[in-house]
Amino acid sequence: MKEPITNIFKEEFNPAFLFTWKGRRTRDEIYYHAHDHLEIAFILSGCGRYRIDGELYDVEEGDLLILNPHVLHQGLVKSEENPATEFFVGAAELWLQGFAENTLPTPDDGPILHTQGELRQKIFRLCTSMESEKTADWEGRYFMMKAYMMQLLLLVLKTRMEPEEITDGRSFESVNKKYVVEQILDYFEDHYAEKISLDRIAGNMYLSPFYISRIFKSEVGDTPIRHLINIRLEKAMELMQSGFSGSIQEVAARVGYEDAYHFSKLFKKRYGYPPSQVKRKKSSDLL
Repeated sequence: MKEPITNIFKEEFNPAFLFTWKGRRTRDEIYYHAHDHLEIAFILSGCGRYRIDGELYDVEEGDLLILNPHVLHQGLVKSEENPATEFFVGAAELWLQGFAENTLPTPDDGPILHTQGELRQKIFRLCTSMESEKTADWEGRYFMMKAYMMQLLLLVLKTRMEPEEITDGRSFESVNKKYVVEQILDYFEDHYAEKISLDRIAGNMYLSPFYISRIFKSEVGDTPIRHLINIRLEKAMELMQSGFSGSIQEVAARVGYEDAYHFSKLFKKRYGYPPSQVKRKKSSDLL
């Protein structure tokens, strides 16, 4: 392992933020290319392969690629069943003492930093924050994304500026899963009345439906679809008990079902009696 580096910062640390990009690697990059700026790629999930300066490197969830200026690189597909979901950040105007412009120090064994534990968790959260801020519509968006990028660069530099701490990588796996499940639960609560498909949710999160179903069940104890059904039925019960005067068809539509008969079957299976009985009881209570 290389000795920790020191005196790396010049008087000002103020790199320029260039871009972010998030996507799933489903085909090989066409061009073997290089840039004048710094590019960092973090593997959010799955696995892949990179050709970097003539060498092939396999990458997987938690790996961070440091693609310094003029370093030739090309993203490749390793597994069609479990493709890599990658998050790229571009930076420029980076000057560090003892390094060329826009250059970050790399690990001993090449341009890939294999993260684990708390470091991996922090990088995952920064990437997620940048992706979220990218869609925000306000004038400070650039500066917020730049702030997250600077934290990312400093975390990478910190690995070379102090002894490496050995941690258990399982902590990241747990946090990563919990975060994904929390996002799905929030989405269900906000959009239960809309048409929802597991494929759509998986596509929005750049994950496979199978992976989402597996981690959701491991965290919640039920499948995403059954959990969504329960939310809809609970909302329907609350709606009818609040005195809603609409028909069963309207109740069904309010909670995301076009077919009132299908809704009634699900409701009866859950509560042991049809929704019409709830409405009749509520009406008699008001007399």
